[in-house]
Amino acid sequence: MDSLTQAVLGAALQGTVLGRLQGRRALLYGAALGTVPDLDVVIRYADPVSQMTFHRGFSHSIFVLTGLALLLAWLVAWRWPDRGYTRPRLFLAFWLALVTHPILDAFTVYGTQLFWPLHLTPESWAAVFIIDPVYTVPLLLAVGYTAIKGMKGRAITLLALALAFSTAYLGFGLAGRMAAEQRFELALQSQGVTRSEVRAVPIAFNSLIWRVLAKTPEGDYYEGVSSWFDREPPEMLRQSRNLEIAGALVGSALHERLRWFTDDWLRYDIIGDSLVVTDLRMGMPGSYSFRFEMARRDPAGQWVVTQPRGWIGGGAASLFDGSRLALIWRRILDQQPPLPLAAWAAPGSGHL
Repeated sequence: MDSLTQAVLGAALQGTVLGRLQGRRALLYGAALGTVPDLDVVIRYADPVSQMTFHRGFSHSIFVLTGLALLLAWLVAWRWPDRGYTRPRLFLAFWLALVTHPILDAFTVYGTQLFWPLHLTPESWAAVFIIDPVYTVPLLLAVGYTAIKGMKGRAITLLALALAFSTAYLGFGLAGRMAAEQRFELALQSQGVTRSEVRAVPIAFNSLIWRVLAKTPEGDYYEGVSSWFDREPPEMLRQSRNLEIAGALVGSALHERLRWFTDDWLRYDIIGDSLVVTDLRMGMPGSYSFRFEMARRDPAGQWVVTQPRGWIGGGAASLFDGSRLALIWRRILDQQPPLPLAAWAAPGSGHL
């Protein structure tokens, strides 16, 4: 999730565990530790596919962060033996501030390599949007109150309550995702559609409305929208993943890495002389967050695999489009009229 959320989460955790010993400094130390895993963003890679798929890698590994917490606990206890610290308590505080960062990231759809160096598909539980005020604001208020009042009275209790609420909200998000997937599967079954995979992801800065994707054995996919408050089947749009185009990328290590990272939720498009690969998990029709040109047609008409470059399209910025957000938020409570998925996906709307 965003850096502010990770910082206040780390502050709340260390404040709860070590606040009585460290005072307000516990909030500062916890906020710093809570953002440490994202220092991998300073590493520059040669292409955007590597930049995307190596982010949330080694620095988000629970193995690496557990080792770092052990080292920090030993160093602090050794350096300040008269502060009343115990190594187990120090380790618990540092470990929670560090490992909750990648665990929270895993609750988003991006993909987090929690078990690096094991080559497992990145964790992508898709329970919350990458920015969700309902999760962040209670933690921010509790940390702000404690920073002003100090570690006394109800401050630590307030931090603990904010942590409990934020954890429960993640559970609410998981329940919403499963309910959206179930509604979508039932809608597909009622139309006689066979699906091979279904997954839902939250949209629009909340966990009330969900974008749902379903693959078919024929190589197509359905895209739809489902809300907690729906009483009718969700609207849906069938599109092709154009898998026959992917043959041009056979032998490309970066293409295989992208398939692994996204769990193969990819679509392929020919746009002019470019072969563009789209990560279907993030965005909406016409405005996907991650698109890459991965091959170009040579003068003889043959595809040549190239170093990937980002493809200009809707991108993440389109998620902040006011008119589109207004339609999405209205759709939370009212299914009519349905979202114009086909219009958004049409050529010229940003889709191609």
